Amino acid sequence: MNRRHLLGATAGLGAAASLGFNIRPAYAETSRLRISHGYGILYLPLIVMRDQKMIERQAEKAGLGTMELGWQTLDGGNVINDAMLAGSLDIAGTGSPGFITLWAKARGIPRAEVVGVAGMSSCALVLNANRPHLKTLADFTANDKIALPGIKTSLAAVVLQMLVAKQFGQENYARLDPMTVGLPHPEAAQALLSGKTEIAAHFASPPFSIIELNNPSIHKVIAASDVLGDSTLDVIFAQKRFVEANPRVMQVFLAALDEANDFIAKDPTAAAQAFNRITRTTATDEDVVKMIKDPDSRFSATPHGVMEYARFMHAVGSVRVKPDSWKDLFIPALHDRQGS
Repeated sequence: MNRRHLLGATAGLGAAASLGFNIRPAYAETSRLRISHGYGILYLPLIVMRDQKMIERQAEKAGLGTMELGWQTLDGGNVINDAMLAGSLDIAGTGSPGFITLWAKARGIPRAEVVGVAGMSSCALVLNANRPHLKTLADFTANDKIALPGIKTSLAAVVLQMLVAKQFGQENYARLDPMTVGLPHPEAAQALLSGKTEIAAHFASPPFSIIELNNPSIHKVIAASDVLGDSTLDVIFAQKRFVEANPRVMQVFLAALDEANDFIAKDPTAAAQAFNRITRTTATDEDVVKMIKDPDSRFSATPHGVMEYARFMHAVGSVRVKPDSWKDLFIPALHDRQGS
């Protein structure tokens, strides 16, 4: 290695150290990333990164050379967690509850431990229904099936439990669990709009919630923000050993994430176009811009309100381990931010 390359590598390692990563030799780091995101607007930062090739550009800028990206679209906490534990994913976007479930389950198991890489997003998560009698949570019966990406551990499933606990008491948090059916958002939206299946409701994020509500036969029952306010609904995580083995790659990833969030804030129209190119939904660019600008939409690497999920899930026995702080869940590079 000549002097110029040596100085460049040393500078890169210094930057990684300043972000709180454990430093390993550059030659040990991966040149290929396998990343997953879901379907809705909650995944917009990852979708923008994918469309605009921001990770590849940041890798070149950091002197890591060509980075090969393998993108997957996965929906539902159980599916994402299984893929991560099976070693077929390096980095994933998922609902905060699904991440907390895996964090608690894998804690203390060296080859399975996971860690939060960053917060990601919040949006208007809404329970929509196609049956007129479903006006409140109390109106649901065994015949009124609720579609959500994954039963019990997905974002929508846990948020539904939290809404139920607020209305009927914490001891009854699982009251609607028997009515839930695991379906990816696109399939759930189709089922709800058709009105010809057992699906009577869908806990949906934009654009699916908006598409559904554009149909006069669909109405809103309740929204997540009614209970959770401005909390981070989706986060980004990875296996702890992968993060520790690839400090410069993780530095590149965080730089690309910050770039994506800045891109979304400065040019919502371009972000909407990127979203539609990747997801190919039936929403127009104008529809997606409205979703991005919605007061409930927020895109940030800083996690907010994640401990609210952790405390609830521990209290009802969904997880056995409760973090003392949000910092227990996320990489040191985020610890100087105002998270919660």
